[in-house]
Amino acid sequence: MEYISIIFGSALVGLAYNIFFLPARLAAGGVSGISTILYELYGFTPAYVQWLFNIPIFILGMMLLGKDFSFKTLVGIFFVPFTIWVTSGMTFQIENPLLAAIYGGGLLGIGLGIVYRGKGSTGGLATIAQILKKYTGLSSGYCQMIVDGLVVIASAAVFNLELALYAMMAIYVTSKVIDFVQLQTSPSKLVLIITEKEERIQSIIRDEIDRGLTKVRSVGGFSNMEKTMILCVVEQQEAIYLRKILQEEEPTSFVVFLNASEILGRGFSLAKVDPVKDRD
Repeated sequence: MEYISIIFGSALVGLAYNIFFLPARLAAGGVSGISTILYELYGFTPAYVQWLFNIPIFILGMMLLGKDFSFKTLVGIFFVPFTIWVTSGMTFQIENPLLAAIYGGGLLGIGLGIVYRGKGSTGGLATIAQILKKYTGLSSGYCQMIVDGLVVIASAAVFNLELALYAMMAIYVTSKVIDFVQLQTSPSKLVLIITEKEERIQSIIRDEIDRGLTKVRSVGGFSNMEKTMILCVVEQQEAIYLRKILQEEEPTSFVVFLNASEILGRGFSLAKVDPVKDRD
């Protein structure tokens, strides 16, 4: 599944380049941005340029990021230029730089985010971004924005400041979409309930919406009375239902609903019931 993710994401990256960036002359970072600049100056075929640039960067990635990552990078290195080469003659292209920056940045971010979730890379400066992430601890999106910004500065000299500004806009959109895809942002809610009637709240969560919970002993800052803080994670519709029940039956409880970006564990990334333990 990781390799399928890398192939699919790489195809989206290639389409973003051919549909949006190259026709609008946006050097939105990365080796693709470098190939756009060289295409404008010398007419070099973008797919061949990207393959050529990726060879030394691939070797560097193998040395610093490990063989498993580098082999997956090799898949991305092949499929991005391959998609660009195959779809180079397509008629559906967007030349408006504003639309290209928004839509192209979004599609590129989705593609790179999918590739990164597959623990791979599309090569080029994306590999440099992953190396930067490994040694700095910054998010993938911000690392991508840093290395792509250097290409945009170079593009301002070749094209103009207006197109460079649109390219920067595309990079910003890409970085945000990458983080969005990697976090798998979902409509799940983290619910914090501070109550003196923990048994009733526990019964509602377990029996009414079939979710687990965690109880934390706490002391009220104003009353100095011992209370219980209950934590649970629910889906959007469950949160609406839980809010209604709490307002009707426990209106004095203090309740906070927070957005939960990614949930790992039983009932979300895993099944609610462990088949092995349940069978035993």
